Amino acid sequence: MGRAFEYRKARKLKRWGNMARVFTRLGKEITMAAKAGGPDPDTNAKLRLLIQNARSENMPKDNVDRAIKRAFEKDTSDYKEVLFAGTAPHGVAVVIETATDNNQRTVANLRSYFNKLGGTLGNSNMHDFIFDHKSIFTVVRTPNLDLEEFELAMMDFDAEIDADEEEVIVMAEFSAFGPIQKYLEDNKFEIKSFKFERIPNVMKSVTDEQREEIEKLLEKIEEDEDVTNVFTNME
Repeated sequence: MGRAFEYRKARKLKRWGNMARVFTRLGKEITMAAKAGGPDPDTNAKLRLLIQNARSENMPKDNVDRAIKRAFEKDTSDYKEVLFAGTAPHGVAVVIETATDNNQRTVANLRSYFNKLGGTLGNSNMHDFIFDHKSIFTVVRTPNLDLEEFELAMMDFDAEIDADEEEVIVMAEFSAFGPIQKYLEDNKFEIKSFKFERIPNVMKSVTDEQREEIEKLLEKIEEDEDVTNVFTNME
């Protein structure tokens, strides 16, 4: 699926290498999904997949249950998903996904990071033309899976697939998330995990020295407790 996807994968592994961060992110996502669609994973498709993601990350069941319960507590933090965008040093596009209960705090923090480290925080949709919003599913590859037949089925959703001996990755437009999930579940495929990615269609070349400067800003952003994902078009 290209260098951009592999680069994002490497950055994500680095970002979520700390288990506490993984659980915090997943907990927020589970709480928001439960609040939006109800606490029953049998009737809440997104919650069902997030619970599967939590299992794949070895998140304890107690943590998952607490995250679901938190969605319906009277004093629960009202987390909302808010998108931000900006420009890092040397013209690199940055898109930031957050889960926050205090938008003013999040804006102030992000603006300070950009200002101190040579970037500019802009409008949330300023880089829409640079990034394609994608749904990505990882499916267990069973011995009886006919890969050609599966690929033909996925073409109905304009999806690409990439397979190895153990799993199949399905990537499609963000809007295809629901239909693909339904197809996979209806046909008894085991979904290991899912995620939404913003894949750059225009890459920005930088020198090693410039990359080091940009990474300082990205790492500062990623350390913020409200930030869930950071995407760039740095090559």
